[in-house]
Amino acid sequence: MLANPATKYRRATTVDMTNRQWPNQQIEKAPVWLSTDLRDGNQAIFEPMSVATKLRFFDELVNVGFKEIETGFPAASQIDFDVIRTLIDEGRIPDDVTPMVMTQARDDLIERTVQSVIGAKRAIIHIYNSTAPVWRNTVFRMTVPEVIDMVRQRVQTVKRLTDAHPETEWVLQYSPECFNMTELDVALQACNTAIDTWNAGPGRPIIINLPTTVEWSTPNVFADQIEWMNTRLNRRAHVVLSVHPHNDRGTGVATAELAMMAGAQRVEGCLFGNGERCGNVDIVTLALNMYTQGVHPGLDFSNINAIARVVEECTQLPIHPRHPYVGDLVYTAFSGSHQDAIKKGFDKQIDGGIWEVPYLPIDPKDVGRTYDSVIRVNSQSGKGGIAYILEREHGVVMPRRMQVEFSAVVQQESERTEKEVSSTELWSLFQRTYLIATEQGAVQTRFNEQGGQTRAVLKWQQSGEAISVEGTGNGPVDAAVNALQQQFGPFNVVSYEERSQGQGAQAKAVCIIEASSPDMPAGRFGVGIDDNIVMASVKALMSVVHRLGLQATVHCAHD
Repeated sequence: MLANPATKYRRATTVDMTNRQWPNQQIEKAPVWLSTDLRDGNQAIFEPMSVATKLRFFDELVNVGFKEIETGFPAASQIDFDVIRTLIDEGRIPDDVTPMVMTQARDDLIERTVQSVIGAKRAIIHIYNSTAPVWRNTVFRMTVPEVIDMVRQRVQTVKRLTDAHPETEWVLQYSPECFNMTELDVALQACNTAIDTWNAGPGRPIIINLPTTVEWSTPNVFADQIEWMNTRLNRRAHVVLSVHPHNDRGTGVATAELAMMAGAQRVEGCLFGNGERCGNVDIVTLALNMYTQGVHPGLDFSNINAIARVVEECTQLPIHPRHPYVGDLVYTAFSGSHQDAIKKGFDKQIDGGIWEVPYLPIDPKDVGRTYDSVIRVNSQSGKGGIAYILEREHGVVMPRRMQVEFSAVVQQESERTEKEVSSTELWSLFQRTYLIATEQGAVQTRFNEQGGQTRAVLKWQQSGEAISVEGTGNGPVDAAVNALQQQFGPFNVVSYEERSQGQGAQAKAVCIIEASSPDMPAGRFGVGIDDNIVMASVKALMSVVHRLGLQATVHCAHD
């Protein structure tokens, strides 16, 4: 039984405001967006990103349209230091993009942090310290005057170090950590101390960032806090008021929306809500919420599937199938009444007109999704059962997009035979769909390492002709792809998964590859099963090339 919350938990303090303005406001324009995926998001994954992964993620954030990107804690992580130095030294930061680096309010850490971005055209130095009572009293054992004096001294350190490098345009960002749990007069004193010490003014802006480090109250209380601060900050014309919502109560998006109504001009968060504990505010959801209200967010999510795949690969975290706007199932209706209403909505929808389709708050095409899973909902209704049988009976775990693809094949077969598809028939249909390309002919493979690269040689007979192709890459799969492209033309591997079929010494490797080609951009899946994972990968490549219609009908065997 749950404990009595009234005697165990302290209720969040409300703000005594009699003339609050934010409830009557509407969000009319996009905020300045800052991605914290490379810092806050990186701290929240099982295996932190490498330099190469962070650089890839940075490029994707630039492609999406972020103009401010936090790269990490260069004073606390050599990887983070190397990432920002690589970006600057190799000229990889576009002129209209500003990197941000973060540090605790300590002189030695500040000095290392400033060193990491020397030479950048423009850089944001972000310092923070805890201001809330439980942190002051329990963690740091500091009085309020001591906290305020520390803010003054550390901002002076940043000012002294950055003034020595006038070739860079410097911006200070100050955050009172756990602002939402701090007495407002204490938070205001800390922020105004930072503003005045930095000497914010024309050509010398400052960002005051107010985080819900641990989300504690309902979103309306945070909106009150933001409005209260917004009307009291010193030199307000030279201050960018920013918020950094977390999601401990599951209301991070609502907190950000109400904060913007209350005067916040900038929002920090992560794509798809990654971040410590329950995550940071989900910028994709927040931005597309604005989009559905007629306000362009200034970020490009027109190919949300591609963005999702990059984020999943970089973080090794799956996106929930019910994630707003992005999940594999969010545009699929299973209820008969929903299906009927959606179809009728499509029938009445006028090209170029206001979007009015029941149960769909956004046009899937706007984010690069198709109507297939929406319109053909009946053919999708059995994919959960199909996936369950294949996993239970044959140890094959299909990605969700593959479930959708194969369920359409099963539905077509069921309609053709006009009878139920048994477990045996289901496996046979799976083999004919994904494994038939590896049941004919013979291919020999050889892989070896050359100068840090893998070289692949693939040989087989096709229509009585001996075919041999070679390719190099970062690994066996990359090398095999490059080799096969010589024979079959361009195709792109969209996703790659490997699992085991069975357990113990008798387990086989199962490789599932999703690929697309210029003639089939929607893509297809291929499957390979073998005792050896490399051979399973080659089989899967042959399978997917065949399913893309690129004329591969071969069987794989060891050289």
